[in-house]
Amino acid sequence: MTDSAHKTDGEAGAGARDLLLQTASDIMREGDIVDISLSELSLRSGLNSALVKYYFGNKAGLMRALLDRDMADIVTSVDALMAKDMAPDARLRRHIGAMVDTFYKTPYLNRLLMRLVRESDDEEAQRIANAYLMPLHRAYDRLIKDGVKQGLFRNVNPQLFYFTATGAADRFFSARLVLKHCFDTDTLTAELRDAYREHCIDFIMAGILART
Repeated sequence: MTDSAHKTDGEAGAGARDLLLQTASDIMREGDIVDISLSELSLRSGLNSALVKYYFGNKAGLMRALLDRDMADIVTSVDALMAKDMAPDARLRRHIGAMVDTFYKTPYLNRLLMRLVRESDDEEAQRIANAYLMPLHRAYDRLIKDGVKQGLFRNVNPQLFYFTATGAADRFFSARLVLKHCFDTDTLTAELRDAYREHCIDFIMAGILART
């Protein structure tokens, strides 16, 4: 299919922007990469590659918009979880499980976040931190303090806990080459996701629960 056969902005309709984002997400997930080619994006989406410039300015703008889409969903879900009337340990178990599900769906996400923070100017890097990293840190800080106050958690550093929990949830789904060369599989199946979810919950909770 040539560019002339692809849909223009007028033909693509209001869903073109979302389709470009989702197609980019699919490409990176399937390829275990943190980049895309505009030609593949155009071919997979059926949209003219010029729409990337129209909606996002350039490919870097598309990557920022994808990060915004995915991270905003995480922050919203964490805010909703923190608003629920739940015990801190039950809340944390649910959050860990949700993190594993998120990285199964978007295994590129943490790598994309780090790449954009590293490659952006100071203003954009600070925007990303303020919008997505600090809200998670504040949620962990509150959650851990609530758990300590109720005698459920040890008094651990919330900043270090963020790296521990995020790293554990992310690492498995961003290491498909290890799975391929060591365990003869590079397919992120629902069965692997479910097993790893339970594994992460058990290990992380064992580390933070108060010791009797």
